[in-house]
Formats: sequence, structure tokens, C-alpha cells
Amino acid sequence: MLSRIPIRWRLALTSAGLTFVILACFAIVVGQLTASRIRSDFNNEMTAAVSDLSDRLQVYFENGRPYIRPNLDLYAAPNHAVIRVLDSGTGHEVASTKGAPNLDAAWGLRTALVDGYRVVSRPTALRTPNTILTVDVQYARRVSDLENTVSRVRLFLLIGVFGGTGLALAAGLLVARRAMSPITALTKSAQKIADTRDPGRSVPVSKADDEVAELARTLQAMLGSLDAAHDETEAALARQRQFVADASHELRTPLTSILANLELLTDVLDGERGEAANSALRSSQRMRRLVGDLLLLARADAKRQLPREPTDIGRVLVEAAAELGPMADRHDLEVDADEAFVEGTRDELHRMALNLMENALRHTPDGTHVRATVAADNGEVVLAVEDNGPGVPADLRERIFERFVRGAGDRGSSSGLGLSIVRAVAESHSGSVTYEDAQPGARFVVRLPRIEVPATKEPAPA
Repeated sequence: MLSRIPIRWRLALTSAGLTFVILACFAIVVGQLTASRIRSDFNNEMTAAVSDLSDRLQVYFENGRPYIRPNLDLYAAPNHAVIRVLDSGTGHEVASTKGAPNLDAAWGLRTALVDGYRVVSRPTALRTPNTILTVDVQYARRVSDLENTVSRVRLFLLIGVFGGTGLALAAGLLVARRAMSPITALTKSAQKIADTRDPGRSVPVSKADDEVAELARTLQAMLGSLDAAHDETEAALARQRQFVADASHELRTPLTSILANLELLTDVLDGERGEAANSALRSSQRMRRLVGDLLLLARADAKRQLPREPTDIGRVLVEAAAELGPMADRHDLEVDADEAFVEGTRDELHRMALNLMENALRHTPDGTHVRATVAADNGEVVLAVEDNGPGVPADLRERIFERFVRGAGDRGSSSGLGLSIVRAVAESHSGSVTYEDAQPGARFVVRLPRIEVPATKEPAPA
């Protein structure tokens, strides 16, 4: 439970908890001492009051009736007390405050608790003109008044405990927030580095030589190592891409010579030698195609662009469909291409359209209907190739545009680079390619930025 709470809250709660324990112990001790002192003062006040009243009592007669001085109601009023004066011999009431309750149960006792009153009694002698009258003075106060005072003290202490705990929690949060501010700065800096993917940025280092500063220095050292490793990796990848591009480019010249010689041999040789020459020619053509694919991907990885010009994607699609030749004869290939121009490299766009249709023809059974279309759509050119074949297996749909990914039924008839080239060409032309489930079949959609070209400036067919 605690592990899920943020550190600043843990620090603040710990501080508040310790403060609560300290204040609670303090309140218990102070509460007990204060309650004891209040009760002691209460008893002492009553004892002093009854002694003082006993000394001040006087009796006088008017019209033959005895009266007591001082006025008991006035004497008892400040402390909300009850006073009774009883004849010591008979227990009869001589005088009392108005509304005084019956406290006879305390007669003859120095202290007693009667009906919620604490009663203190003192005997005294009152002189009269003819004799001496011995009386008991009962001074009583409600115990509830005492307990209410004790309860108020305890309430104030309780409010102080919780109020102090709340203030400690708020102060703890404030202190923890200020203490965690260097960590927050490190977090924001790390987030910026993650967003920009630039390990060359620096992290703030605290001026204090503490654990936070040590963490910042460690992170800075780690970022330096990552930056160096990143530079080394980028340099290695650049060298690899350059090697692939250079190797592919250098292979094109000898391959062209090999193909020319093999084509010549296939024309002059017959029988087994002719079949061997034809087999070598097919392998060499496939090698030329693979070298061309690798060269195209190497240029895409290196962000190199060939010269571009306004190109009619519709015409490119028609030319690519015508090039497929015998492979298209075993399928029902339909082409519906509107005029739509993009700024691009004609050879790369031709390769993209060719690969999309070849992919549909190669991976569907004979007789499958394949439809390729080009249309303009809100500032974009949409090139779509769809079929009603078995579609793409579910386990390949997430990786279908990756390099050298081939289906289970593909036994070497393709290099696995066709769709990766489609994606590379689309992205290098600021476009995208997506796969859609046609149910049944598959649908590949390429979207490229459209440009407007006057009819007089249309490029000539390649």
C-alpha cells in the first residue's frame, strides 16, 4: 500500500504521523494533569467557600423570626452553588438558597455526592441574644459543571492535536515538494531527452553535494555513454548503408554484361546447353532484380533522392500492368486508372505499382480477380490494389511491410522485399501505405500528395 504512494506524500505522512504521536502523548499528559488540577481547585474552592461562609454567618430576628446574614442567594450566585443551613440537633432547615434540592443524605457528613451535587458541610455556632445555635452549613455545587470544564479542556487539546497534525501534513508536503524539486527537474529533463531522442542534452546538477547531485552526475555520465554509443551505431549503419549502395551499384555493370551474354547464348545453344543457359539467365535476371531492390532500399535508408518531376500515377500503373505479361494471364486483372499527378521519381513509382500488383498475382490462386485503381481524393492520389483471394494470414499482418518477410506458402519465389520497397517508396514521396482486410481477399492502399499540372506540361511517357 505504501509503495503505491508518492514519495512526497510518504514523507509528509511520516512527518504528520510523528507529530500526531508527539502531540497525542503531550495532550494525554497535559489533559490528565489539567483535569486533576481542575478537580483539586474545585474541591479547594468549595472548602474555602464553606469555611468563609461559616465564619461570616450571623443570625438576627425580625418580628420574632430568625434570619441569616449574609444573603445566601447572593453569596452562592457567582459559582451557581446551593447553600443550606441545618439545625445540628434536629436536622431541620434554618435557611437555604432558592430552589435548593433536598440534600439530607449529606447531613452529618463532611463531604458527600448527592444527586449530582458535591456537598461540603461545616458545623458552626451562631450566637443569638438568648442562646447559642449550633448549625451545619451545606455548600453544594453540580459535579456536571466540573466535568464540563474538564471536557472542554480535553476538546481543546484534541483540536490542538488534529490541528497540529494537519499543519504538520501541510508543512511536510511543502517541504517535501521543495526537497523533491531537483528530482522533478531531472524528470523533466529526462522526458525532454526521451521526446527529442537526443542523449547529447545535459541534465541539471544540484549545487549541493548530496545524493541528488550524485544521481544527476550518474545520469549525465550514462547519457554521455549513450550518446557515444548512438554515434557509433549511426556511423556503423551509415557505413553499412553506403556499402550496400556501393555494392549494389557496382554489381549492376557486371550483371548487365552477364545478362547480355546469357541472352546471346540462349539464342545460339540448343538442347541441354540451351536449358542451362536459360536457367542461368533466369537466375541472373532475378539477381538483377534483387540488386535493384537493395539499391533502392539503400537510397531510402540514406535519405537520398533521385531527381523528381511531375508524374502521372495512372499512366505508371497502366505501364506496370502491361509489364507483368504472362503472370497476369492466369488472373483476372482489372486496371482503372484516372489521371493524377505527383512529384516523384518515375522509376521508383513504377517499381512500387509493379510490386503491389505482382504481390497480388503471386500470392493468390489462378483465376483470382485483381483490381488496381488510381483516383484523386481531397488533395491526395490514392493507388489501391485489391483481390478476392485468401488474404494475408493474421500472424503476418503486423510484419507484412518488413524486409524479408514471406508467407508460409512462399518457397523462394520472392525475396520478401516487395512490400518493404512499396513502403520505402511511399514514405520517401511523403506518402503512406496501409493494408486493409477486403473480406475476402486483401487490399493495399497507397496515398501520395497530389499536385496540379497543366495539360500542356504533362511529362512524356517513359
